[in-house]
Amino acid sequence: MRVDLFDFDLPADRIALRPVRPRDAARMLLVEGATISDRLVLDLPGLLRAGDVLVFNDTRVIPAQLEGRRGEAKVGATLHKRADLRSWWAFVRNAKRVRNGDVIDFGADVSATAIKRDEAGAILLRFDGDDPVEQLLARAGTMPLPPYIASKRGTDAADTDDYQTMFAREAGAVAAPTASLHFTSRLIDALEAAGVARETLTLHVGAGTFLPVKVDDTADHKMHAEWGRIDAATADRLNAARAAGGRIIAAGTTSLRLLESATGDDGVIRPFEGDTAIFITPGTRFRAVDGLLTNFHLPRSTLFMLVSALMGLELMKEAYAHAIEKEYRFYSYGDASLLLPA
Repeated sequence: MRVDLFDFDLPADRIALRPVRPRDAARMLLVEGATISDRLVLDLPGLLRAGDVLVFNDTRVIPAQLEGRRGEAKVGATLHKRADLRSWWAFVRNAKRVRNGDVIDFGADVSATAIKRDEAGAILLRFDGDDPVEQLLARAGTMPLPPYIASKRGTDAADTDDYQTMFAREAGAVAAPTASLHFTSRLIDALEAAGVARETLTLHVGAGTFLPVKVDDTADHKMHAEWGRIDAATADRLNAARAAGGRIIAAGTTSLRLLESATGDDGVIRPFEGDTAIFITPGTRFRAVDGLLTNFHLPRSTLFMLVSALMGLELMKEAYAHAIEKEYRFYSYGDASLLLPA
């Protein structure tokens, strides 16, 4: 499909720079079938059914944004995918000043050696020394806010908590599964009281999720790979819930992408561990999920293509036009939408 079909006008002031407080006070656009209505995230327990299952991503964001020097040159690095215990692929700012074998000094006694580049220009960095990389990042790194926020303000202490979900457990993401940022203990209690179950999986979200689509046709876009895991017990419980008539509602596009990667043509969710580079566009047949809770996405992005695949492109353009007119807040720190196909 032509990428320009997924374009729309988004005023810059619709991109949220801070989350609402409390988290569950965010607005939520309900798109159910072809009906669009304005709700709140706190309405969620009354919009789902007893027996439905919300599936959350328990990945934890690491301080993956680094600023350093290679000699006199300033170099910025955003880690996006672990290669091994000491090495990460990174998107590097001022990469033309970095050659294979160069050492980048990130301060706080943290340095890394540039090993090689991939075909997309990312650089493999091997961290020097014996300390675990997680300790090095804790000393020298900052939270990797999306570029649409970072270009308008600096990262500060509030982001350490704001950009982490209540489910965060498995360290390894360099971007938050932002739909889950809306959840609080009181909302979870209300969902449990309504008979809505929850499960977790792990998908380590990479910085590639923010990469623009630079081609003219979706068929020519190469999707970034991310590592994920669904264990056998979780897959069994999800299959049992569906067999009993419950709906599987993905809390975020990351959960949806991993669920669809783990599900066969027979609709059975299977254990999964490894990389997925699934690219969901209109025409995709959904096998695992019956709905999606997600934030609002940017024009021409792979995530707007995903929600258009689930609900239909024209309906999503109508829903987004409504959201813009009603001044919903977009992207990572923004409001939510609950998408329930007919």
